This record gives sequence, structure tokens and C-alpha cells, in this order.
Amino acid sequence: MKVFRWIDKAIMRLEEFILSFSIILISIMIVGNVIAREIFNSGAFFFAYEVSKFAIVIATFMGIGYAARKGRHISMSAFYDFAPFKVRKVMMIIINFVTAIFMFIMAYYTYSYVMFEYGTGAVTTSLQVPRYLMSVFIPIGFFMAGIQFIRNTLVNFSSKAKDKVYLGIDAVDYNDTKDKEVKLEDLSV
Repeated sequence: MKVFRWIDKAIMRLEEFILSFSIILISIMIVGNVIAREIFNSGAFFFAYEVSKFAIVIATFMGIGYAARKGRHISMSAFYDFAPFKVRKVMMIIINFVTAIFMFIMAYYTYSYVMFEYGTGAVTTSLQVPRYLMSVFIPIGFFMAGIQFIRNTLVNFSSKAKDKVYLGIDAVDYNDTKDKEVKLEDLSV
């Protein structure tokens, strides 16, 4: 069990690093390109578009699994929020399980797309790197998301979830948290 927790923590740290690095890289490329073009009248950052596009793909698809892990994925919860506990529990299990299946199907189809790109041998315009490298993170992201949604399903069957609904493996549903009474002294600085 300790080995699995260590692997899980290592994967989470790797996801956080990849996401952070991608966002920083996007910022550097866009700002650097604007400065080079507008201030120095230079095309030194001719590759900025491709690098930014690559980083956006990485951040988007690697972020799916991370958002699922943290229970921060987008949800339309109008019916869910008003449902009683047992209904919310069943809904969350079904939603997570169906979403996991969908993520695994998407991982399969995007893997097929990556293999197609690999087979074409096409390269990017500016950097001349194989185009399949830009899309290789798409099936990885879908696969990691599928794993996280399966974990989210399983955590709702665990003993720690007997009186709570979990949106993520450590994220308790906001409907199950008790609101603390705010006192006047809590508001003073």
C-alpha cells in the first residue's frame, strides 16, 4: 500500500510540474514574441506559436486527470445539489464511472490518431519536429483522467465515504461540509 501511495504522490507531483511548466512556457513565449516583434522589430521568436500551441495541448489534456484527482472538474450540478445524500452518492458513482469509461474510449481513439500522425512522418513548420510529439500527451491525459475517475468511483465505496460524497479522491462534496458560523471576531483584522 505504501508503494501505491508513493507512486500516486510522485505522479501528482509530476502532473503539477508539467502543468506549471506549461503555463509558464506559454507566458514566456507570448510575452517574448510581443517584445521581440514590437520593441526590437525582430522575428527572433518565430517558433513562439508552435511552442505555445504545444504547451496549451499539454496543459489542457494533462490537466484533465489533475482536475479529476482534485475534484475540480466542471460539473452541471443543478439537480445534484438539491438531491438527498443517497441520491447524490449514487449519482456521483455513476457519473464518475461513466466518465472513466468515456475517458478510456477517448484515450484509445486519440492513441490511434497519434499513431496515424506518427505514420505520416509530418513535421511542424517552424521547429521541424515530428507532429505526433505535439499530440502524444492527448491519449496520456485521457488515460490518466480515466484512472482518476475510476479512483473517484472507488473512494465513494470506501469506509471513509460512509457519510460523505467524494468529488475527488480527497475532495469532499461541498454539500457534505458543515458551514461554520461566522463570528464578528473572525472578521476583524
